[in-house]
Amino acid sequence: MAYTNIDRPLDNFVVTTWSGNDVNGRTISNGEFQPDFLWMFNRNIAGSCPGVVYNSTIGAGTDSTAYGGNSTGKYNAVYTSLDYGLTGGDFYRYGYLSGLTSTGFTCAAGNDPSGYQNYRHNQTGYNYVAWQWKANGGTTSSNTDGNITSTVQANTDAGFSIVNYTGNGVQTGKTVGHGLGAVPKMIISKDMGSTSNVPTWRVYHEAIGATKYLQMPQTDAASTYEDWDNTTPTSSVYSVGGSGGYTPTNTNNIKYIAYVFADVQGYSKFGSYIGNGDGNGNGTFVYTGFAPSFILIKRIDAANDWIVHTYKLGTKAGTGSEKGFAGNLNNAALRANANSAVDDWGAIDMLSNGFKIRTDAASENANGGTYIYMAFAENPFTTSAGTPTTAR
Repeated sequence: MAYTNIDRPLDNFVVTTWSGNDVNGRTISNGEFQPDFLWMFNRNIAGSCPGVVYNSTIGAGTDSTAYGGNSTGKYNAVYTSLDYGLTGGDFYRYGYLSGLTSTGFTCAAGNDPSGYQNYRHNQTGYNYVAWQWKANGGTTSSNTDGNITSTVQANTDAGFSIVNYTGNGVQTGKTVGHGLGAVPKMIISKDMGSTSNVPTWRVYHEAIGATKYLQMPQTDAASTYEDWDNTTPTSSVYSVGGSGGYTPTNTNNIKYIAYVFADVQGYSKFGSYIGNGDGNGNGTFVYTGFAPSFILIKRIDAANDWIVHTYKLGTKAGTGSEKGFAGNLNNAALRANANSAVDDWGAIDMLSNGFKIRTDAASENANGGTYIYMAFAENPFTTSAGTPTTAR
């Protein structure tokens, strides 16, 4: 059986949903901890970049220019559906986060004259979701494990760290300390500069190896390049670089933020599976060792979307009602890379020990297709004391 050291996943990862009410300065509580990595979506809109990311290393409501942003405003968000660096973008019009609290975050209104001041995070008539990870409460430290000094806040118990560093343009032989004390399984790296070669998300996943990368918002299959200097990460560092003057993870004088993850038994899992093309409820089963709360799926052998399932949203009903379950079915998915609302982008069963694909959609279960995933627990399958949890 799968045991865990994390009996209560909510201490490290939490999903919060809310409905907008147009209140300027509204505080949203997750009931648990200060979120250090927030990935937020407007669940209703099919445009205007509904997916945005904040983190506590940069902070919310603070000047972003110190981290490579091109805005002197206090917006500090990065889109997951556009190739932009850290920028105010349209947040000065449509709303932003003005601060983080010990158990959540505060939504601030913009200055849009047409009445959409809270469109981004708190507009009446819209529903929202935030996936939130705990690192170190915003407290960082200098890390010299690599030959590029990094600033790190790490939660080693939960296998998660936020890494900030400035690139030096060297193509090979450069490493960055991540502070986990465990080998990373997935690295999501973001160029903060909006004028550099590739202001996009570059992704390492153990299943594709260090000679390849994925990028978001692009839907491309895994491609070969030297993002990770063709070197597998270690328990202390990961490698960065690129050739021919093109260094997407180490461009000279460009600042980077990376979210680095390691497996923690019974709490998080990063793996791969092969689709079988069955659309009648008998698709591939993936064992995680816990009841998932969050699953991100990406096909790696062909172009397709980045699909996110969240247990709390359940089945699609209108614009995605919470926990509208038909058994364990979860088809109220989001496309993390796209300007689209919650919809039936693929169906899975979220089970007590993993997930089972219920669709033949190419984004999740093409016959012979290869997929990676990242998953976080709602409950472990077996507690640290060896007690099985209650099935759904």
